[in-house]
Amino acid sequence: MKRYLFGILIILLVLTGCNSKSSNKKITIATLKGPSAMGMIKMIDSLANTKNAQIEILIFNEPIQVRKLMLENKVDFAILPTTMGAILYNKGLPYKLAAIPVWGTLYLFGTDSTILTWNDLKGKRIHLMGKGMTPDVLFKYLLIRNNIDPDKDVILDYSFPTHIDLANAVAAERATLGVISEPMVSLVMQKNNNVYSLFDLNAEWQKIHSNIPIAQTAFLVNSEFAQKNPQFVDQLLNEYQKSTEWVNTNPDLAADLIVKYSILPNISVAKESIPRSNLNFVKAAELRTEINHYLDVFYALNPDIIGGKIPDDDFILRNKK
Repeated sequence: MKRYLFGILIILLVLTGCNSKSSNKKITIATLKGPSAMGMIKMIDSLANTKNAQIEILIFNEPIQVRKLMLENKVDFAILPTTMGAILYNKGLPYKLAAIPVWGTLYLFGTDSTILTWNDLKGKRIHLMGKGMTPDVLFKYLLIRNNIDPDKDVILDYSFPTHIDLANAVAAERATLGVISEPMVSLVMQKNNNVYSLFDLNAEWQKIHSNIPIAQTAFLVNSEFAQKNPQFVDQLLNEYQKSTEWVNTNPDLAADLIVKYSILPNISVAKESIPRSNLNFVKAAELRTEINHYLDVFYALNPDIIGGKIPDDDFILRNKK
């Protein structure tokens, strides 16, 4: 885990007063190492260049580390897979969906360059990590929609339990095909020139769903914090959105910052990963249709993956009036 203490943007502090926080209590944001942190990297850098340490940004490798802090009510803002956010909300945790900052980042990749169509996967062994988790359920769904029976036509292998294990296996050619997220795809492709990105699962999803992308990643806010500090929350969302736009517009400069804050190990990987990461920050209140559509699909496939039911309307943070 990377821990950064940053000074809060002065304009935000002046505008909001941050009523629920005492002057010596930090505002905590928990994010994930990868596209989520990449999109906010300009905001991270701006905060780092101020003096008054009021915001703490925690960067984790795995969603379960973020979830633990949410269960303990120790973070004000958090990034998780949207499906995991739905589970926690359905369990009664006081967090609302504020925005979708990252869309589909999953890819089928590997060393088998003969894979050109879905039919080419028949009889192949495909490695997935986390049976029943989002990548597994999503890939099975796309197989079915492309007339591939996941139980009969392919061999789904869960030998590598984490994304790091799977990435290393593909890089070492111990696994021929795998489903994994950016930036691991770019990292592996740099390590091994025989590895290719074969299918962009977000693009394959959009072919089926009228160009609606995968609302894969959720930016969540503590409900009480949002209620007491609506202006601050709105300002922070705007800063995150501006940061994401800056990253997409300035990939070379963004790559420098991504390496500076240890999100990725080198600039070339960062440059390769940015366009594949589908960074597009949109407030959740503007995305009810897309979010509900995504959750509806997962509910139909496996209700447990979103906590047994579709979250009610209060799951989505309303725009500040």
